[in-house]
Amino acid sequence: MQFSSAKRYAAAILAALLLSACAERRQTALSTLDQDDDTICRANNVAAGSPAYIACRKDRDVLRDNAAARTDHRQRDLADYMMNHPDHP
Repeated sequence: MQFSSAKRYAAAILAALLLSACAERRQTALSTLDQDDDTICRANNVAAGSPAYIACRKDRDVLRDNAAARTDHRQRDLADYMMNHPDHP
């Protein structure tokens, strides 16, 4: 019985570590991303606040959101696979 409870305890710790890693992945320095977007959008001598600059920033936001959605989808797929195939590491 104790071996079984030790396995459960180890599994709970492992799950907590994996979930904390997932939570940390989403925490990026937003100011750094904003500075990068600003640099990229101003690269063609586009003034901040102009329609071209605003369109560039919106495009950058869409690209970032799509990349985050793809990453989240892959993570969910991996979690589903791991739950459905516990015998395959």
